[in-house]
Amino acid sequence: MGRHARDSQHREATRLGSLTPTPDFFWESWARFQALRSVGRAMLAVALVVVLGVAGYRIAGWSLSDSIYMVAITISTVGFTEVRPLSTNWLRLHTILLILFGYVAVGYTLATLVAVITSEELKQYLGKKRVKRQIEELKQHVIVVGLGRMGTQLCTELQTAGVPFAIIDRDPLKMAEIERRQWLGIQGDATLESTLQSAGLAQARALVTTVPDDAFNVFIALTARDLNPSVLILTRAEDPSTLRKLQRAGADHVVQPTAIGAQRIATLLTNPTAVQFTELVTQKGTLEIEMDEIEVQAGGPFAKLSLRELDIGRRTGVVVIAVKHPDGRVEFPPSGTEPFQAGDRIVLLARRGNLADFHAQYNDLA
Repeated sequence: MGRHARDSQHREATRLGSLTPTPDFFWESWARFQALRSVGRAMLAVALVVVLGVAGYRIAGWSLSDSIYMVAITISTVGFTEVRPLSTNWLRLHTILLILFGYVAVGYTLATLVAVITSEELKQYLGKKRVKRQIEELKQHVIVVGLGRMGTQLCTELQTAGVPFAIIDRDPLKMAEIERRQWLGIQGDATLESTLQSAGLAQARALVTTVPDDAFNVFIALTARDLNPSVLILTRAEDPSTLRKLQRAGADHVVQPTAIGAQRIATLLTNPTAVQFTELVTQKGTLEIEMDEIEVQAGGPFAKLSLRELDIGRRTGVVVIAVKHPDGRVEFPPSGTEPFQAGDRIVLLARRGNLADFHAQYNDLA
């Protein structure tokens, strides 16, 4: 089977998958059916009262027009004078019953219509209150601005890694997608202080902008940095000339998807082993290899001791692959004989379990 045929099948499977009804779809359809059925019952009750009322006056010898008019002014409570005198006990009793049942039927219909109209608005209001409360409870979370393809993939990765996050997007259609995925998100303009504050910027550890609009990202970085000077800001950039502007606006890291994609393709062509190693480390797999970085603290167990003296590899199974010094110098690989100094950053490579053992032994540095 050719590549184009496989791609066509994949697109068709994706399309059919997107058309597959979800449990939420069935529940929403059932709720709409129940609401329409309630309205139908109410309207049927009103129609039944009208028919029986008209029939009663017709039996008494009234004309059809007089009967309909009498029923209308009776159940609508307008209080006009009767078209004919209620001269018999039968007519009086019939009118009393018409008033009682008419009030009940009309009142029930109005209440049902109001409930159906306001239920969706109430649901949205309560949903927004719930999301707001959950976002207020977040600590050290990531704020993702923009739920395009890049933002969606980022949120999926964060969810897999168990990292709490909240989303900001201006498109109301994206709010439906956020709700469907059971993520936390708010609709608004991320360049506004109020929107960032609603997303919990004061308690966030990082803000990531994935919008393909450099000017928009510059404004977001400026606003976020002014509100929270310590938050980590990562932004997307499309134009290389915007790089320095974003950095001056307060961005800690600027990612250029186009440049990264081109570099990756070039590396695959010139040095595929390096790409394979990077994928082994950065992507989740059976080996569960991870990288970490710690900073040497003054007075800590690493200070003024060399890598050889600490013997980290034998004790924990963790490999020290590089040491970054405060002056910008990088030892790769580290010599092993130079003592660590306060401010040095040690780059580690190990299996996840070994990293856990390392942090358990040196938890004051983790």
